[in-house]
Amino acid sequence: MPELFTFFGLITHEKTFIFVTHMLLSAGIALLLVRVAMSNLQLVPKGTQNLMEAYIGGVLKMGTDVMGAEAARRYLPLVATIGLFVGIANLVGVVPGFEAPTGFLEMPLTLALVVFVYYNFEGIRRQGVVKYFKHFLGPVWWLYWLMFPIEIVSHFSRLVSLSFRLFGNVKGDDMFLMVILMLAPWVLPMIPFALLTFMAFLQAFIFMMLTYVYLGGAVAIEEH
Repeated sequence: MPELFTFFGLITHEKTFIFVTHMLLSAGIALLLVRVAMSNLQLVPKGTQNLMEAYIGGVLKMGTDVMGAEAARRYLPLVATIGLFVGIANLVGVVPGFEAPTGFLEMPLTLALVVFVYYNFEGIRRQGVVKYFKHFLGPVWWLYWLMFPIEIVSHFSRLVSLSFRLFGNVKGDDMFLMVILMLAPWVLPMIPFALLTFMAFLQAFIFMMLTYVYLGGAVAIEEH
């Protein structure tokens, strides 16, 4: 199967260059969107400000349902930033001539590492080292020797879950888009593009939801 055409590929098809340029493009769009939304703040929001406030409100509500209002607000900047970046990066790949940077394993894996390190850090900071790792042992003392390695493997598997779920779905979408454009290059296939757009938002939503779930599990141990 031929390589997916990209405008940046006219310069070079080198993988690192394609990845970095599309990642910087996604970050630039995200920063521009935030800058425009904050450039003229109004009491009654409209335009980009209204869009961003609706997005922030939706993320906050999702977090509140997972871990309560106070904790959701505490971790809102991290989760909302990741969601905005992932969503825009996914949408970039829907546009013909561009490729989603989330379709390269480096980006989903880096984001998954950020989430993994941060939620463990937060768990240790709020619970203490001993109390945080104590819940890895389970409730039955004579099964400690079995439960601890299982829990360790379970936590590290979240890296695979977060990164490969996003990478696999976006990469599959890229392949699907390439096939559609090969079959109908002169006709805009509206239904497939609508489906890909929906999937772009869905994958960002799932990443944010899992981030909140992992953070909630790490900081709520003190209640048990």
